[in-house]
Amino acid sequence: SRDREVLARFDRINMADRLTQLQDAVNSLADQFCNAIGVLQQCAPPASFNNIQTAINKDQPANPTEEYAQLFAALIARTAKDVDVLIDSLPSEESTATLQAASLRQLEEENHDAAARLEEVVYRGDMLLEKIQSALADIAQSQLRTRNGAPSQPSPAES
Repeated sequence: SRDREVLARFDRINMADRLTQLQDAVNSLADQFCNAIGVLQQCAPPASFNNIQTAINKDQPANPTEEYAQLFAALIARTAKDVDVLIDSLPSEESTATLQAASLRQLEEENHDAAARLEEVVYRGDMLLEKIQSALADIAQSQLRTRNGAPSQPSPAES
């Protein structure tokens, strides 16, 4: 379920493909490593050399370094897991040309079926258009006859 949640989160981000998502996750991981190192260096207490600063370090207030370490460890672990999930979602080496060819054949069959349905719909549309045009022509002829004083129904001789 965690894997599906990660993929769903990445799917919400409107990216071109899985490789781009993977690259973004790796970049995020690198940013998190850099930020973690920077914050830990900033917050780290001075190091003692030959027990010179031992007395100074004892008098300093508690340092939030441990909290930062846990926070960044959790962020880095989660992002590393996201990278693993994205890698697992990529096509495997087993997705060889044979499998891809079978998938393409299936897509081509579906495309052929859809094209046949489209041709049938277009044919029926053309037939309907001809009927409508014929009806419109009959209506126009009737109106012309009515305006000219001719009877609206054609005489049996005209038929």
